[in-house]
Amino acid sequence: MTDADIDKLIAAAWKARENAYCRYSGFAVGAAVLTEAGTIYSGCNVENASYGLTICAERVSLFQAIAHGERRFSAIAVVTDTESPTPPCGACRQVIHELMPAGRVFCVDGSGRRTEFAGQDLLPGAFSAENLDL
Repeated sequence: MTDADIDKLIAAAWKARENAYCRYSGFAVGAAVLTEAGTIYSGCNVENASYGLTICAERVSLFQAIAHGERRFSAIAVVTDTESPTPPCGACRQVIHELMPAGRVFCVDGSGRRTEFAGQDLLPGAFSAENLDL
């Protein structure tokens, strides 16, 4: 993955953020996931008056990719217009751990500053398929 690929991924996340439905919190988030084949799928957070039904941008982008038949991911970018990069929530960390443990996670703030994590490092001791004795 090149720096240009990462820049394109982050730009797609910013574009997706424009569509965030965040009328309750006002906290707009955009995300974009890069498949190993080079396709980008993006998503934004979608809130609901019944807060438990809200879905984060990270899961929207990953689930959209899954719905299109993708299964192999290289990276995900998460963008917020905040003073420091905002990492994924616990639910998103669980999904990232399962779908892209070796992937790169870029969190970007309003000034363009970014932090990077490995998918597997976001949730130490994560629940996984191995715990199900499949």
